[in-house]
Amino acid sequence: MPEAIVSETTGVTEVKFYHNAPDRLAAAAVILTKARRQGRKVVVYAPDDAEARRFDALLWTTPALSFLPHVGQHSKLAARTPIVFARTLDKLPHADVLMNLGGDLPGGFSQFAMLVEVVGRSDAERQPARRRWQSYKEQGYAVTGHDLSNLGES
Repeated sequence: MPEAIVSETTGVTEVKFYHNAPDRLAAAAVILTKARRQGRKVVVYAPDDAEARRFDALLWTTPALSFLPHVGQHSKLAARTPIVFARTLDKLPHADVLMNLGGDLPGGFSQFAMLVEVVGRSDAERQPARRRWQSYKEQGYAVTGHDLSNLGES
């Protein structure tokens, strides 16, 4: 299971990479569930419509027999909803945790206390993630990695 995402707020965005996820969206849902249990508010940056729809559907059933409340960034309920899906990082109701489901460095990520990256096992996911990791490091952000290769194994 992924480690808890709670951390001390230092005024600088903390960057966490969860890598080698057997199922990237399922791992993201587990991390999101833990964040919510800890009282965190999360913006899910999902610029790809198809992936956003898949993740949206997953959140209706993850955890099993449960539901994680979420809306789009332009919903009238966004300010009262702990999980907000966003295609851009402007006009957001909160700036606690950003979960990046995009393949690029999200512009404006530094407004958040924490940035979470979830990376699968394919080279198509790993290569851009490595570039993002390097970019964060070059910008002076503390980046920590969490290996999920054993997620789902007994």
